[in-house]
Amino acid sequence: MKKLVIIALAFVTLNGFAQKKEHDKRDRAHTSELRKDMTPNDIADLKSKQLTLKLDLTDAQQQKVHKLILKQAESRNKAREAHKPKEGEKREKPSKEELVKMQNQRLDDQIAMKREMKSILTTEQYAKYEKMEPKKHKKRGMRNKNRSKK
Repeated sequence: MKKLVIIALAFVTLNGFAQKKEHDKRDRAHTSELRKDMTPNDIADLKSKQLTLKLDLTDAQQQKVHKLILKQAESRNKAREAHKPKEGEKREKPSKEELVKMQNQRLDDQIAMKREMKSILTTEQYAKYEKMEPKKHKKRGMRNKNRSKK
C-alpha cells in the first residue's frame, strides 16, 4: 500500500512539473495592456522619477529630463499610431526599405537622446546613466533567447 501511495505521489508531482507555464505570457500581456493605456506624460513622469532616484537628479535636472522623455514618448506614440492598421485593414509587415528607415530613425533618436542627457547630467551622473543602459538591453536579449527556445 505504501508503494502505491508513493508512486501516485510521484506521478502527481511529475504531472505538475510537466505543465506549460503560461503565467509569464499572461503577466507580460497584462503589463503590455496597461502600458497602452498610459499617456506620454505618465511615461515621462515615471521614467524621470526612476532616473531621479537612481542618479540623484536636482529639481532643475529632473524637469529637463522630464521634458526630454515626454518629447521622446510623444514621438514614439505618433510613430506607433502611424503604423497601426486602420479599422478593417489587416496588419502588414513593413517592407525592407521601411524597416531600414524606421531603424535609422530610431537610432537617430537614441543618439539625440544621449547627447541631450549628456548636456543635462553631470559627468558622474552620466557615467552612472551609461552603466544603466546596457543592463536593459542585456535583459531584453535574454528574454528573446528564452522566447526562441519555447
